Amino acid sequence: QFFRQQIGRPCGAWFGAEPEGGDINELDLKRIPARHTLMAGGFPCPAFSAAGVSKRNSMGRPHGLDDLDQGVLFFRLAEALAAGRPQAFIFENVKNLLHHDSGRTWRIMRERLRELDYSVSARVYNARHFAVPQHRERVIIVGFDKRLFGEDAGFRFPEPDRRVRSVLFCILDRCPDPKYTLSDEMWAFLRRYKAKHAAKGNGFGYSEAWLDGITRTLSARYYKDGSEILVPQPGDNPRRLTPREAARLMGFPDRLPIVVSDTQAYRQFGNAVVPAMVEAVGAEVLKTIERHALLN
Repeated sequence: QFFRQQIGRPCGAWFGAEPEGGDINELDLKRIPARHTLMAGGFPCPAFSAAGVSKRNSMGRPHGLDDLDQGVLFFRLAEALAAGRPQAFIFENVKNLLHHDSGRTWRIMRERLRELDYSVSARVYNARHFAVPQHRERVIIVGFDKRLFGEDAGFRFPEPDRRVRSVLFCILDRCPDPKYTLSDEMWAFLRRYKAKHAAKGNGFGYSEAWLDGITRTLSARYYKDGSEILVPQPGDNPRRLTPREAARLMGFPDRLPIVVSDTQAYRQFGNAVVPAMVEAVGAEVLKTIERHALLN
């Protein structure tokens, strides 16, 4: 119910329809349309991300495919793939997925997809190359049904136009609400926290972004203190991005309304994919499918 309320509201406002929602583990696979054209999805990244693995190690918790809560959801996605048998699929996750557990995790996943008779290819993209001012590296995994396309469907990942770039200043509000400025207490805490870890020789702590550059990766935890992306303000404490600025940082246009709380907006944008990046890959996937249909 929480999923439907928080995720469904923006979907309804943006696309005119809400998702069915619910737990993927409880999804009736028989309801997935058989032989549909394209399946797009992802699986939780904290079990594979560098930060997530570090946190789990510090807490003595399992990560990767040993994480029975989030890490194994890939296999549920594979079950959905087998049930729907789409012509092609596009999956997304963090870059570190390819390197987790010395590459063993990715080898297991790739082999499972190949067992389902799909050709599999993967590429790491950085969102900064798709005209958003954010360093955000993600792996895109693409597969084609070998029973239809053979061993090589002829798909090639698109090359981004790296000449087109954006900087943080271009997406900032001119008069942001003062409520997004850090309080003296929070600003002092973040500085103490960073200094403590600097003394230990690591780089944990806040990050003030360059207005004429790009930011660090926006994460789902941004709502807590905004420490990974702070906007400098001459003569005042730095501030967090506003929810609308966070949307722009991901590449979502202003015409799409934000209909949830600030906390939920930050979480959703931090968990989202950059539309321009997935759109570019998706267009090439559909071209490959169309080309195959014309030849056959």
